[in-house]
Amino acid sequence: MDPLAVLLTMLALALTLWVISGPLRGGAEREEVELAARIADLKAAKEARYREIRDAEMDYRTGKLSEEDWRALDRELRAEAVEILRKLDELGAGER
Repeated sequence: MDPLAVLLTMLALALTLWVISGPLRGGAEREEVELAARIADLKAAKEARYREIRDAEMDYRTGKLSEEDWRALDRELRAEAVEILRKLDELGAGER
């Protein structure tokens, strides 16, 4: 058999395998990007809840909220913050 034909056949096979395996090679990178985006979203949500907790406390201290309303709002916001922290822990992105 002609060495050039063997070389071209091997090259064509390698190129075909490379093209076919493209989605498999990019999957891990895509998953990492999606995970990083999810973690960033959760961290932003966590900071927003913390800010809302501080704002609600300030509203209570300045008389804009009754104690009953403040306690209910504080309980709800803290529960949301705990849920966000739990999700971050599940993703392996706890406080670092």
